[in-house]
Amino acid sequence: MDRDAPPMIAYDRVAKSFGATTAVDNVTLTVAHGELLAIVGGSGSGKTTLLRLANRLIELDAGSVRIAGDDIRTADPIALRRRIGTVFQAAALFPHMSVAANIGITPKLLGWSKADISARVDELLDLVRLDPAQHRRRFPHELSGGQRQRVGVARALAAKPEIVLMDEPFGALDPLTRDALGEDFRALHQRLGLTTILITHDITEALLLADRIAVMRAGKLLEQGTPAGLSASREPYVAELMQTPRRQAQRLAALLDGGA
Repeated sequence: MDRDAPPMIAYDRVAKSFGATTAVDNVTLTVAHGELLAIVGGSGSGKTTLLRLANRLIELDAGSVRIAGDDIRTADPIALRRRIGTVFQAAALFPHMSVAANIGITPKLLGWSKADISARVDELLDLVRLDPAQHRRRFPHELSGGQRQRVGVARALAAKPEIVLMDEPFGALDPLTRDALGEDFRALHQRLGLTTILITHDITEALLLADRIAVMRAGKLLEQGTPAGLSASREPYVAELMQTPRRQAQRLAALLDGGA
């Protein structure tokens, strides 16, 4: 990660309201090239709205968002979304399309040849640890939750984006699958040199996967920093949030020792 390079994503005094509700309140935040930033906060904190402002799934009310220095308001929204990979919580695969068709949809829209799309599908299935011979012709209902989410990651990477936006991507999975997929994505992030924003309500997941964490509450960015930096925070909500994994670890240790 080159911290001297210009930000890959830059939010500058961004605001967004829905009627009388302020979802994002004057947020300034940057994400460096090659960085994995986790945005954490409870329901209604504004984290998902902030994510969706980056690819214009939601239009901002004030401020600006820049991708690699370019103001997204000057970009065609559809073209912008095709250059940014997005992974949703429930994978959001097209149920009537095969795994191969789901992964290949963006390259197809971009005019790739059938041969190039087919090769990319096989490459990505290998990358997310799914055997192409066994999975490319299956449909979403024939897959487990973890397999569907791996296909969702593959689809997000299909057009070779530099940026990936992930909205609670592992939240609906069982603990073992969630842990494995999180580690696998972190390895892919490093290997491919991606810039990633990960939305999660799970501070432990953020601590384990992210280079840096931004904490939101009621639409405001309370604090941002490395996991080690945030552990010394004096902001009450952030300090309480950072204590949660420690308390859980202590309770688990006591329970496990008691059962020995």
